[in-house]
Amino acid sequence: MASTEVERHTGVDVEDVPSAQWGWSTQNHLALQIGGVLAGLFLLLMMHGNHKGHVEDWFLIGFAAMVFAFVARSWFVHRHRDRM
Repeated sequence: MASTEVERHTGVDVEDVPSAQWGWSTQNHLALQIGGVLAGLFLLLMMHGNHKGHVEDWFLIGFAAMVFAFVARSWFVHRHRDRM
């Protein structure tokens, strides 16, 4: 009789992806978080320019705040994942 249990994979099969032996098949959350912080800082640096209106500044601040919020959420989730 066939089993009704679903077989779960916890990782990447080395036969399918040979680079998995070296750990290249997973996401590097630290690199993504650093990239997010750099992207947010770049958005804030774009406020310095030759434009006269400040509508663009509010959009840049808003988008930078969203990027920083996503980075903070990612940092919090991955830091507290081991405790759950």
